[in-house]
Amino acid sequence: MTSSRFTAAHAADDGHLARAAQEGDQSAFGQLYERYARVIHGLLLARVPRVDVEDLVQDVFLTAWNRLAALREPAAFGGWITMIARNRAVDFHRHATDAGRLLELPADLAAHDATAERADAARLLTIVRTLPEAYRDTLVLRLVEGMTGPEIAARTGLTAASVRVNLHRGMKLLRERIEPSELRERTKP
Repeated sequence: MTSSRFTAAHAADDGHLARAAQEGDQSAFGQLYERYARVIHGLLLARVPRVDVEDLVQDVFLTAWNRLAALREPAAFGGWITMIARNRAVDFHRHATDAGRLLELPADLAAHDATAERADAARLLTIVRTLPEAYRDTLVLRLVEGMTGPEIAARTGLTAASVRVNLHRGMKLLRERIEPSELRERTKP
């Protein structure tokens, strides 16, 4: 299990901003949004279809704003909002499955309206989504959101060592899963 912690300074900053937001300071909530938007985007991108991510990011922050009064420990804002995001992704899939909305597309479907790079990125993201959650989250935050290891640690509450391990192991698994599919592509007649 990975260790999770926020630095005292980070938690204190979150606490100050969250308390101000609880008192109705919208600019304080805006600062929390700036601080966590990329993390929430990355966590959702690792779990739901790309086309739904932007709407869900807004939904997560709207939910947080509406439930802010219920946050008992303002310094725990980072962990609280990431849990809202994870729960929202689960709800998304539950509702999508209930509505019969999820469709599996064939792996060899040509991307007529996208560049080859976008198709490759989408294929890579599909593979990343098959990885264990800890690796999936840190890889998306690093590779898609462009966050550094220390930024990931500061925003997720993971230790810097856990982030390094998750990135290393995640990249190893990603390479293992990409290489066999790349070999199959190259050997097709």
